[in-house]
Amino acid sequence: MPKFIANRSMVDQAIQRAQEFVLSTQAPDGHWRGELEADSTVTSEYLLLCHLLDRVDRERERKAVRYLRAHQLPDGGWPLYESGPADLSATIKAYFALKLAGVSPEDPATAAARNLIRQAGGPVAANVFTKITLALFGEYDWSGVPSMPVEIMLLPRWFYFNLYEVSYWSRTVIVPLLILMDKKPVKRLPPGLDLAELWPIPRERAHLRLPRTRHPISWKNFFIAVDDALKFWERHGARPARARAVEATRLWLEERLGVPGGLGGIYPAMANAVLALRCLGYPDDHPLIRGQLKEIEALAVEDLHTLHYQPCVSPVWDTALAANALVESGRPADDPALQKAAEWLIDKQVLTPGDWRVKRPDTPPGGWPFQYGNDFYPDVDDSAMVMMALQKIEAPEPKRAAVDRGLRWVLGMQGGDGGWGSFDADNNRLVLNNIPFADHGALLDPSTEDLTGRALELLGTLGFAPTYAPARRGIDFLRRAQREDGSWYGRWGANHIYGTWSVLRGLRAVGENLSQDYVRRAVGWLEAKQNPDGGWGESMASYHTPELAGVGDSIPSQTAWALLGLFAAGRVSDPAVERGIRYLLDTQRPDGSWEDLFWNGTGFPRVFFLKYHLYAKYFPLWALGVYRSAQG
Repeated sequence: MPKFIANRSMVDQAIQRAQEFVLSTQAPDGHWRGELEADSTVTSEYLLLCHLLDRVDRERERKAVRYLRAHQLPDGGWPLYESGPADLSATIKAYFALKLAGVSPEDPATAAARNLIRQAGGPVAANVFTKITLALFGEYDWSGVPSMPVEIMLLPRWFYFNLYEVSYWSRTVIVPLLILMDKKPVKRLPPGLDLAELWPIPRERAHLRLPRTRHPISWKNFFIAVDDALKFWERHGARPARARAVEATRLWLEERLGVPGGLGGIYPAMANAVLALRCLGYPDDHPLIRGQLKEIEALAVEDLHTLHYQPCVSPVWDTALAANALVESGRPADDPALQKAAEWLIDKQVLTPGDWRVKRPDTPPGGWPFQYGNDFYPDVDDSAMVMMALQKIEAPEPKRAAVDRGLRWVLGMQGGDGGWGSFDADNNRLVLNNIPFADHGALLDPSTEDLTGRALELLGTLGFAPTYAPARRGIDFLRRAQREDGSWYGRWGANHIYGTWSVLRGLRAVGENLSQDYVRRAVGWLEAKQNPDGGWGESMASYHTPELAGVGDSIPSQTAWALLGLFAAGRVSDPAVERGIRYLLDTQRPDGSWEDLFWNGTGFPRVFFLKYHLYAKYFPLWALGVYRSAQG
């Protein structure tokens, strides 16, 4: 038996305090939900939406202004993540929101932002979504926005580009935008509130055409040429199907707005849906508009002094993770708190078909969503984590049927490449990321390493062996996807530390031979990335610069991921593990929790990042629990 190097009583006490903290944050109905923090962009967009809708509440606007001021960098910009550099698009939106809120252009905050924006190229250099926001106010010409004709709604499945070949989040954002980009509405600003001062050269002389690459033959240049042709067709061509496309868009929206949770459960889609419905003539008091506005307001985080908005909420994810952490840290399987969590999770299973059914018509429903309600868009990650929690808890008999349904759904969502994506299967036409509208580079939902690792962990938890055909195909996908340095990419968490622990947990659970060279290389990579303080950390910068994989200041959640990865590979008592455990013991707060100073989650790699506030509460608990169990 390995020697228990860390003081056993210290570990026991740390686990007990952490369990008590996590249990104290459980809602009366059994679920958990922590704040899901994004960068300033969502709050800026909310303030701008209020002006578009003439729904400005000046007191709440002042609170949001305080929030924006508090998150401005010394150079005048706003970042996409804590400790990150200024981002031009985030800065333009924050500047615009502050100006409409009455902050003077000569205020030191706006003056510094203006200088940064002009030096970075002004609105022409911003991303597509920022240009659309500006166009809605008449501050950017719609002709400079990449074309997305509403007739896209009518493209058949056999057409290479159609709505079901892009990700769920892209689909729910694009469909209402089709109405906006067709109608091209403009709300003119009062005198003095325009953004002329942000243009390095006068706006009327600015070149709005999309820049081409130096190499004349490239997918990007091809799609820019297509965009030019579409713009010409929209201006001068016959469009006999336009009215039919608008009606198809309206019907698509009505169907998905009629269920709880808001369109796609995400802020940008909900906000776009409100604007699209207004363009279609729906009155502001229409139930569909009021429903979306209610869901948007549910995203607010407000106190006496500040206000900001989350991009969505994460109750199913937080509940499944908290339950797993509690069980694996020693709470009994029949603990009433865990049983209540299991009942809540079972009730959230989606039993109706969603958009995923287009690619998998023969797969019965049974997945779980990320949010309280998102019936059209359950996902593999939440579903796997929920079923693993249910399997570990002594829950009522409906648990067995729920897990059986969920397993069938997850197996049905396996891609042809052997891996798993999040919300759709075989959503992998990566060339589409080159279309001008997709300058965020996250138009698709292909198979990823972290999701495939999670699916394998589910299979192993449910008793499947590595010889099981879906498991074998998943393992083969992971072996192909492994980086030369031994790590795996993390699509939904930061970044290679997240991907690597997810994969190692999956390989161990399903019974893969962990003495193989590819597993040893992953372990070596984790050990090499440990910081001198004993912890692990990885900055979001690694999405831009692969050489920074595993490099960053230590934080508790990433330290816990690294430790869980090492434990999965059989490393439970070597010096690296003991230093990591010591880091967690030393950074635990008196109330039993931990705090991540830096961001830990990923929305879209390179452009949209998240901080899950509960990650630092339950992942260290999970790691300490597995460590204690491994010591006997």
